[in-house]
Amino acid sequence: MARQKGIIKLKGTIGDITFYKTQEGHLAREKGGIDASRIASDPAFQRTRENCAEFGRAGKAGKTLRTALRTLLLNSADSRMVGRLTQAMVKVIQADMVNERGLRNVIDGEAELLAGFEFNARGKLGTSLFAPFEGTIDRATGQIAVDLDSFLPGNMIAAPGGTTHFKIISAGAEINFETETFVVASSETAILPWDMTPTAAINQTNLVSPNSVSPLFLALGVEYFQEVNGKMYPLKNGAYNPLALVQVSGL
Repeated sequence: MARQKGIIKLKGTIGDITFYKTQEGHLAREKGGIDASRIASDPAFQRTRENCAEFGRAGKAGKTLRTALRTLLLNSADSRMVGRLTQAMVKVIQADMVNERGLRNVIDGEAELLAGFEFNARGKLGTSLFAPFEGTIDRATGQIAVDLDSFLPGNMIAAPGGTTHFKIISAGAEINFETETFVVASSETAILPWDMTPTAAINQTNLVSPNSVSPLFLALGVEYFQEVNGKMYPLKNGAYNPLALVQVSGL
């Protein structure tokens, strides 16, 4: 790949050269590759077809999870999150010990591998929230909950500069990756001062379907605010809000 220099930046294809823009800047590359019809039929590309099928399945699974948590992700995701989540889903699918290569899926894989996934690399829950919490997933009742004892925000939340307030958010999601459907419930505290005043105990319960046979997820995050003249504004448009999957229950 080559970088474009100069005042005028090109997009599109001229001859055998394709010009395009990425986060790394304006780039150019020569057209090439193997004919798609050959990849689709040549026995030599069987592994490629299998990998493509599973990668596509991982992409769809990641999209379903993102859609389920969209309300929380609007202010708690980095620009590379989609790619990172797809890679994580690939690992889930590769853990499927039931089906053959190319037919492996999330349901028969290890959805628990997604536990700990951080949606925002710029502000991770693991380096932001130090208050102890307990997450629980009760499949029988459909209760997906998180509990935090009283804590001192100034000591237990590593907030970015400019923060004056915060709130704790959570969500429980029940996701059927085969039908690409979901049930989700979310909770949030009031906007609380980020100071040395102890919080009340925080108990958030998010209800999904009792006795579900789909993977269940608990997401936990923090949103930061800045008070200006008595009004609350999301700090830096939520650029540093952490959100992570803290518990996952597969089947």
